[in-house]
Amino acid sequence: MSSSFRAGQVDRRTFLALSGSALGALALSSCSGKKSGSGGAKASADLKLPTYRAYKGVAPELPGSELGLEPGFLSFPKDAVASVKAPPLKSDVSALTETFATPPPPMGSNAMWQALNGALGGKLRLVIGTDPGYPEKFATLLASDSLPDLMWLPPNQDIPNIAPMLEAKFQDLTPHLSGDAVLEYPNLAALKPASWKTAVVNGKIWGAPIPSTPFGQVMMGNPKVWKKVGGLQCHTAEEFLGKCKELSTNNKYALEPAVINMIHMFSGWYGAPNSWSVGKDRSLTHLYETDAYRQAVEFAVKLWQAKVFYPDINLADATPRIVNGQIAAAVSSGPRDTKNYRALDPTLFVETMIPFGWDGKAKPHHDMGYGTVGFTPFKKASEGRIKELLALINYLSAPFGTKEYLQKNYGNAGQQYSLDAKGSPVLTAAGNQQAPGLVSALTIMSAPESVIFNAGHPEDTRAIHATEERLLTMAVRNPTAGTYSDAQSKLGPKLTEAFRDTMLDIVTGRKKMSAYDEALKRWRSGGGDKIRGEFEAVLPTSVPVSES
Repeated sequence: MSSSFRAGQVDRRTFLALSGSALGALALSSCSGKKSGSGGAKASADLKLPTYRAYKGVAPELPGSELGLEPGFLSFPKDAVASVKAPPLKSDVSALTETFATPPPPMGSNAMWQALNGALGGKLRLVIGTDPGYPEKFATLLASDSLPDLMWLPPNQDIPNIAPMLEAKFQDLTPHLSGDAVLEYPNLAALKPASWKTAVVNGKIWGAPIPSTPFGQVMMGNPKVWKKVGGLQCHTAEEFLGKCKELSTNNKYALEPAVINMIHMFSGWYGAPNSWSVGKDRSLTHLYETDAYRQAVEFAVKLWQAKVFYPDINLADATPRIVNGQIAAAVSSGPRDTKNYRALDPTLFVETMIPFGWDGKAKPHHDMGYGTVGFTPFKKASEGRIKELLALINYLSAPFGTKEYLQKNYGNAGQQYSLDAKGSPVLTAAGNQQAPGLVSALTIMSAPESVIFNAGHPEDTRAIHATEERLLTMAVRNPTAGTYSDAQSKLGPKLTEAFRDTMLDIVTGRKKMSAYDEALKRWRSGGGDKIRGEFEAVLPTSVPVSES
């Protein structure tokens, strides 16, 4: 595939945020509402989620699992099969979405977009926002008298009052999607129950979820560099520190300067919870309130003082420097992110660090991610129009390896893509010009369940699949995922940003460790305790007590 773009790719910084790490967004979707309290939680608990029916038209060589293990493909399926029987549209559709690439050429001059419209049976008119600025565009359109048919709702961009907004402006899709009703749309039925939970608010389904990697952040290192110190894998924090010191000489550094992401990695070594832990009395304790997270910050201070972080904290993307060996390790959005490094150096397969106990004895944690990047609700419309829009999203959610997946991600054979010697699609020069911004915008509003595949590198698929299996043995999930706190939606992002800013100041020496306690007090009084109370009120009884 072209080194400049991979279909469906979003930029690293943004996807790290969307991946729903413990330090990122909490669940957007709701088990409560504006005034519903625990009543909303009961409604959501009683809801019959869409019947899950895995897609059987394309079989992976390495199977996935309900626990989150992603299926692995060693090659692109030779004969792409159709997953829909007919074009979904009879008329034009408008949609608001976001791109994390350069915006695409407009529809009138974009042959790939036009080809997609031809396959759909009508024009898909996209209003494409960019990052930053998407919440403002969303709010502007929401306040207008003319909503687009579809509006992507992100899980982490500070859009408040989700429940009342959905009730007032958008279509309840529960009758069309709950239980066996979803089977009318087979590609939507192939989305897992865990994904659907993130699109439930007030006991109703408001859109099809957009799955992403469920694994959350991981640390990745260039094995050619780490080989000098015995490899990336470690058994204790002190061993890791020693290796980092040894690598950080002659204008080379062990770690990228994304300090907060690195603290997230370290916190798993100390056994910190994934955002919240659940006590025996069903009370919640936040990550920031634990000794484990404080210890992770203290360890980051030691690393900074040892000068093992790349010194420019404003570095936007460490990927090129990982490839050339100037930086040895960085935090990525999940184990599949290896392909971004392959794109720059076809000979390089970056290694994923497996979490370990900080002292060689403590039980390490790997934080699983949110698993979706939001959902796309429909504006209120007639029964026939809603079915047409569902058919469209069913098409755009076609699984990997299908004809519709190829059309959405690569365009037309011989025009936007060709097949390489092993039968994998490769974007042409025209495709590289037409696809990036368009595919990014399409993928962020509709997607199938994620898979492991890297064209031309079946060994990558095997290695990543094995890594995911290991990470699942120490996986910890956010107990509040699939529930909703309006205070979190309104206040959470700003509280998190303020706390992180203080942690960055502590690590870089601008403040002393004593500033941690003051930052925590501000977090609690500024809304953290309110967020806790709202999550406790709707915490399902099925959520287990956290391991101590």
